[in-house]
Amino acid sequence: MKWRFHISISVKLITVTIFLLAVTTVILARESANRFEEISIDREEQASRDQSRARSAEVEGLLLSYIDKAKVIASLLMKDTGSSEEKAKALDLTFGRDKDFVIVDVISRNADLAPLRVINAEYLQQYKLDKSFADKLRSTQLVNKIVNIETLFSGKEGHIEIRNSTIKDGAPLFTIGFPLAKDEYGIVTHIVLAEIRLDRLLKSFSSVSDRSLYLIDDQGRLLAHADEKKVLKNESMISIPIVKNALASELKQGQMRYSDSKTGESFTAAYTKTSLGVTTIAVASDAVILEAAHAMKREAFYIAGRILSVALFLVFIFSITLTTPIEKLVELTNKVAHGDFSAKANVKTRDEVGQLGEAFNHMLEGLLERDKVKSMFNKFHGSSVTEDLLKGDLQLGGSKKTVTVFFSDVRDFTKFSEGHSPEEVVSMLNEYFQIMVSIINKHGGIVDKFIGDAIMAVWGAPNSTERDTQNAVKACLEMRQALANLNRIREERGHVPIKIGIGLHRGEAISGTVGSSERMEYTVIGDTVNQASRIESSTKAFGTDFLMSDSLADHVKDEFIVEEAGRVEVKGKSEPLRLYKVRGYYDEAKNPIIVKTPFSDYDAEAADKVKMAN
Repeated sequence: MKWRFHISISVKLITVTIFLLAVTTVILARESANRFEEISIDREEQASRDQSRARSAEVEGLLLSYIDKAKVIASLLMKDTGSSEEKAKALDLTFGRDKDFVIVDVISRNADLAPLRVINAEYLQQYKLDKSFADKLRSTQLVNKIVNIETLFSGKEGHIEIRNSTIKDGAPLFTIGFPLAKDEYGIVTHIVLAEIRLDRLLKSFSSVSDRSLYLIDDQGRLLAHADEKKVLKNESMISIPIVKNALASELKQGQMRYSDSKTGESFTAAYTKTSLGVTTIAVASDAVILEAAHAMKREAFYIAGRILSVALFLVFIFSITLTTPIEKLVELTNKVAHGDFSAKANVKTRDEVGQLGEAFNHMLEGLLERDKVKSMFNKFHGSSVTEDLLKGDLQLGGSKKTVTVFFSDVRDFTKFSEGHSPEEVVSMLNEYFQIMVSIINKHGGIVDKFIGDAIMAVWGAPNSTERDTQNAVKACLEMRQALANLNRIREERGHVPIKIGIGLHRGEAISGTVGSSERMEYTVIGDTVNQASRIESSTKAFGTDFLMSDSLADHVKDEFIVEEAGRVEVKGKSEPLRLYKVRGYYDEAKNPIIVKTPFSDYDAEAADKVKMAN
């Protein structure tokens, strides 16, 4: 396998040094950062547990105090002894002076009895609500099963329900429900539903920090959060993994790490349950937790970058003394590879590199001579023939090959020569040959020889491809267009336009070198060549610039638009030769593309060398 590129010594030295330093630095930075991340996560997990535990204790104390106060208020509402004034005074001292309570209902198991109720109308007025709001709230709670009264009446020991009871167009409240009284059979006869302002509960969770703290009920709905809007929407947090884990677990405390399925962000979270059924959740994003670790990693890489920069500079200075002469020779070699033989190695070192420079200069002298010979051969024989000659592959003799032979001739050239000076004739031919030969070369053909104003070219010798015949037809169609462009230029100069005839034939011929050991020529000979020449002579009789044989037409008819022109009798052939005109080609979508110019068709004339067949 040949490499198409090289790696200089300086690059190798710099690369190895940078690689060793980079690998060492990356490993140290990664290991230290990973360890720091582990410590940060452990510390955060402990902090989350501590904060959730502390906030749960605070909330539990607050809620227990509310329950105790609600029991006192409920007892006063149920008290039958004493005057109504004494009862009102007692309620004022308890319910009236505690601004956190908004509504307290004592509900009897006997559905026929109306609830015993006390309302903080002053608070409701802040939200433009009157006392009828209490009935609306209770109705909404029963219909939407926000509070399960049946469960409270079931008499389950210690059962307390705490719910976010904020409803649309209502006041921000939460409900505490619990059994109040039982009969002699242990059946709950009365329960308490106390509506309490959310303010105090929200205040405990209002501080904004790197860690998010919030309170949920036993159904996963928010009771308190730093974002008050979420609480007022009575938002459910059940989809969050830590909430789902807390509600499913029987443990009082727990922790976990999880990732958001939508954003991919990772979190460290902990929960602590209270004895009242509510749970405090503490959540911290890893992006915040690991910020210090990431900063340390960035600093480590920054320091490594500075070290690598210094190392790179020192290695570079050292490598220059070794590699500069060699790199200069490589640069000169690339110039020579692109045909610039004027380069000279100017290496003054007294070592093996200096000797290499002298050898390089001697090599250049030989290459320059060879290039002169090659350039001269190219002008006479074409590049592929020249390559074979320089390789020594061509000797006297030849081999049979399938080739496509091309002949072209300028119409009325004799008449043109008689009416113009020799300089004008040569100028016209040179301009014409320059265009036509470049098209032949472009499409892989070899110009065999010039015969006055005629061109003989061949495809398939000395080297052949599967597309030789198609390339030859393409070249002829391009010549048709190129001639039209040349004639337009000539007419602008006031010169007469040029008309040509092209003959193309495909068959076997002898390809090789003929002559003597002192003078030889590369060419193709045989009946195929003669046929191509006769086909070119037939263009005048058929009034077209391009004819091909039937054997060639059969070979290319799927790609080019051909139509039969007629038949001619050919010397040495018992059967007439069927000839075809070429009108254009088919594009990739098999659409016909006509290639026609003002000079591709003209009036047919008699041709001396052609006899039309019946």
